[in-house]
Amino acid sequence: MNSETLITRPDQVTTAWLTHVLTRSGALSTGAVDSYELGTGQGNWSTSAQLRLTYTPDAGGECPHSLFLKMVDTDTGDGEYFDDSEVTYYTRNYIDVPRVPLLHCYDACYSKDLGRYHLLLEDVSETHFEAAKIEPTLEYGLALAEGLAVLHARWWGADRIAQAGAAMHGASHIQRFVDIAAPGVAPILSRFSQELKQEWQSMINEIFREHPRAMIRRSDDSNGFTLIHGDVGCGNVLVPMQGDRPIYIIDRQPFNWSLTVWLGVYDLAYAMVLDWDTEIRRRYEIAILKHYHEHLILNGVQGYDWKQLYEDYRLCVVMGVYIAVEYCRGGVNEPWTHVWLPMLQRTLTAIDDLNCQRTWHSYGSGLA
Repeated sequence: MNSETLITRPDQVTTAWLTHVLTRSGALSTGAVDSYELGTGQGNWSTSAQLRLTYTPDAGGECPHSLFLKMVDTDTGDGEYFDDSEVTYYTRNYIDVPRVPLLHCYDACYSKDLGRYHLLLEDVSETHFEAAKIEPTLEYGLALAEGLAVLHARWWGADRIAQAGAAMHGASHIQRFVDIAAPGVAPILSRFSQELKQEWQSMINEIFREHPRAMIRRSDDSNGFTLIHGDVGCGNVLVPMQGDRPIYIIDRQPFNWSLTVWLGVYDLAYAMVLDWDTEIRRRYEIAILKHYHEHLILNGVQGYDWKQLYEDYRLCVVMGVYIAVEYCRGGVNEPWTHVWLPMLQRTLTAIDDLNCQRTWHSYGSGLA
């Protein structure tokens, strides 16, 4: 539901505006919003507000009692910015898809000229919390695989990607994604050699040198590629307080240098390798990957076999190095060391576990 009114500050919200957007969305069939209570919050790239609503006695319809308003400045500094990806995530890309793991969106507005957008979403804070608050279980991983399969199957392959108004990334964009992170290598190796195995230190340099060619070569074939979320960390998945489903995958906010069309299994690699304890990842990853593959097929994907998915997963596991190292592209990021250093260690361990070196050696030499 795209509106003509852009909300950039919580004090711009009025009962008249809420009545208008809820009526237009179909959530309010009669009556009006009588009043609301406002609570505000701050994210990494946004300002948010929880709105608790009361209605006039004649109100009818869904009449949600609580809503979540997210307001984003798309200019993050240093020449980086967001586009309308998060708006289209809720309002266009998946609105016709059953069982999609998205929050309901009542209103959205994006202004390219102002570099701003807002989203008015359902508030599930009474029933869900961030997955960061739980230890990953097999059931959580299976639910995540199911949700991602629904999202990925919708735009699977070059033809559907084009229908979404997107395109496969070329070599220059893929290389830029890697190059953004590259300045972080030297400060990390200089300061944290004791926290990294000796063979990992040379491996990191080899990855930045050789692995991008494997990524570029893999992109010659669009089978396996789709619109991805790109940041399926435990802070961007909402899980139910009771039971395992439904989950919600939130905050698709790619930077202008991010990969937005990529191998779908990358989203699972991101979730399991970067955030999960290594032993948990080892215990569950094959079962979760197979479940994801089964659900891709159930959602209509054809001609993408298990062997290819597993090879693609191994190629994507290596990309966790870029994600971790990027934190330090401006020098060692001390305040976030507790985040990026374990990410890097887990990724390098997974590369060893899965013999991922073979993926960039084979693709790079043209043998894959």
